[in-house]
Amino acid sequence: MKAAVIVFPGSNCDRDMKVAIEQSMGHSPDMVWHGDTSLPDTDLIAIPGGFSYGDYLRCGAIAGNSPIMREVVKKAQSGTPVLAVCNGFQVATETGMLSGALLRNANQKFICKDVNLQVVADNDRFVGEFDAGQIVRFPVAHHDGNFYADDETLARLEGEGLVAFKYADETGVVSDDTNLNGSRNNIAGIYNEAGNILGLMPHPERLISEQLGGTDGKTFFDNLINSLS
Repeated sequence: MKAAVIVFPGSNCDRDMKVAIEQSMGHSPDMVWHGDTSLPDTDLIAIPGGFSYGDYLRCGAIAGNSPIMREVVKKAQSGTPVLAVCNGFQVATETGMLSGALLRNANQKFICKDVNLQVVADNDRFVGEFDAGQIVRFPVAHHDGNFYADDETLARLEGEGLVAFKYADETGVVSDDTNLNGSRNNIAGIYNEAGNILGLMPHPERLISEQLGGTDGKTFFDNLINSLS
């Protein structure tokens, strides 16, 4: 089992991602610089959170055009699993690997806190250890996490079971009151049509031990690594 973490100027969760994957995989992933033009042989690609290129122009826009992302897109199209978290989710939408876009939070404020998420769609690779409808807790830390898609795209995501997570309360209720950033339909994460790419705004890599406040993230990464091993 091999994994690679993409690193951009301004990434600030690349080490967190490395630690989370290493803890579940038993050895370190390759750390791949944005300017590289090739990827090592890998079973998983992770695009971490942060503020790639300082979020200049538009979140993820410059990173989406970096040399390494051409190779990531090719690998994803050939079926390699990709986990895109926070800024990584923004980068994935900019490259067209995932539908929609991430806009400025509706309250125009940076949001940093733990949130409850409802697991929506079955995908054994990414959420096989969770039941559909189960509530998990991951942190968020974003200023541009407001997921937007037009009505047609939104209907397709919902109708084809491509919505991964929704913002909810601890009892599983999904409502306007639990929609912390204005995302359409409370969407916190989505899959691509092939199911090998997951983009989500919350950070599972930040809750991988009781010392960090919870282990839902460890369950997530253990399942992901085991499903690919």
